Amino acid sequence: MAGYLKRLVSSLAAYQLADAISKLIAVLLLPVYTRYVDPAGYGVVELLANGVILVSIVVRFGMIEAFLRYYFADEDPSRRDALVRRAAAFLLICTTAAAAALALLAGPVSRVVLGYRDPITLRVAVLGLWSFTNLELAYAVLRVDERLRLYATASVTNVLLTVSASLVLVVGLGDGARGLLLGNYGATTVVLVGVWVALRARLAPRAGAVEPMRTLMRFGLPTVPAEASVYALSIVDRYYIFHSRSPSLAGLYSIAIKLAGAVAFIVRAFQYAWPPLAYSVADDREAGRLYGLVTTYYLLVSGWVVAGLALGGRWILRLLAAPAFYGAWRALPWVALGWALYGLWVVFLVIAGRARVTTRNFPASLVGLGVNVVLLLVLVPRLGIAGAGISLCGAYVAMLAAMHLLTRRAFPVRFEWARLARLVAVIGGIAAAGDLILPTYGIVGLATRVLAWGAIPPALMATGFAHPGELRGVRTLLARARAARPRQLRSES
Repeated sequence: MAGYLKRLVSSLAAYQLADAISKLIAVLLLPVYTRYVDPAGYGVVELLANGVILVSIVVRFGMIEAFLRYYFADEDPSRRDALVRRAAAFLLICTTAAAAALALLAGPVSRVVLGYRDPITLRVAVLGLWSFTNLELAYAVLRVDERLRLYATASVTNVLLTVSASLVLVVGLGDGARGLLLGNYGATTVVLVGVWVALRARLAPRAGAVEPMRTLMRFGLPTVPAEASVYALSIVDRYYIFHSRSPSLAGLYSIAIKLAGAVAFIVRAFQYAWPPLAYSVADDREAGRLYGLVTTYYLLVSGWVVAGLALGGRWILRLLAAPAFYGAWRALPWVALGWALYGLWVVFLVIAGRARVTTRNFPASLVGLGVNVVLLLVLVPRLGIAGAGISLCGAYVAMLAAMHLLTRRAFPVRFEWARLARLVAVIGGIAAAGDLILPTYGIVGLATRVLAWGAIPPALMATGFAHPGELRGVRTLLARARAARPRQLRSES
């Protein structure tokens, strides 16, 4: 069990590197961008960027999911290479056809999506659809091979190119929202070509047996409605706010989502690192224990970060955004919690995939989407963007409950329900009480909220959250760190 956890942590480190750098740079540049792009412009960027991901889910027909599942079904290198080539060729054909059609119809499509005609900006998003989808598969190849250094290099390069191009286009040339999109997707295209070059030996055409396409589609296609529904669940709030309220309000909501990136990058790294590791565990009983333990650790880390954003959101906005965006703090805790809940959905996707019951994903995701739509219609008119965030969280809770009911007999997982309940009670209780009781401005308010956030780990320990074995492991690590410190000092002297 410890070996699997070490592999997961090392993979998470590589996958988090680019996201951590990306989020750090995005935060540092937020005071700049929010002065060159108004809230309505941010609403447009968020709308199109999320639309790209939603369409990407559809046009790849579940091929990336099938690739991840069947790559570990055969240890023969030649068959694995053949699977890489088939998946890459399939996606290249599908994305090129979809991008060409959307580019030709950019005028009317932009009117439907944005409410006004802007074919140039829509074509920039179409470029993103093509490059993003193909790069996702290229990254998947690097992940299954655990080529962590190459993955980290490519993803960090993508971040740095995106930032450089966006600064030139937005600040230097004043291209606004379109500049943000072009900087992002132009960099993605460059990195895609670079990763293809690095993988050229595996992509070169040659004979080789591989899983029949019908087998791949039989696994992959059922995942599409579910994945599309889940993603639609996560973005329907932005479309609803954009079209029913205003692009400016959608921009505020987008800034809240951006500042929730501290949770988002944990979730994305987990999303990338977890499936290859989870599928590689051969013994079902051992896998069931591992899945439950990883769920507990994931919620511990992500929940603590959510609590920090809930307690300190007002100060974060005042520090990092232009005054026009300060109102985003109302949605920040809720969208951060929504991201954390989405990470749990990744756990259940692997459970369904391992049990080969991916057809059950769709009913669960449809429940979540329906709950989200109903809650949006009820809460947004009363609570604004906070209502949208609450709707998102309610939808994820409903979806996760439905998914657990649908998969618990197909593949039993030993979830640690008692420890999960302690996490919810302690982290949620301290965050909610602190936000309601403590001051909402000034140095005293900030200091008391930081103290409340720091009190969460001791409070969990006081409830008996940690297992004795975990405490022994922590003490061992601390002892090793203390022993290593004098040796390091002696070597430096």
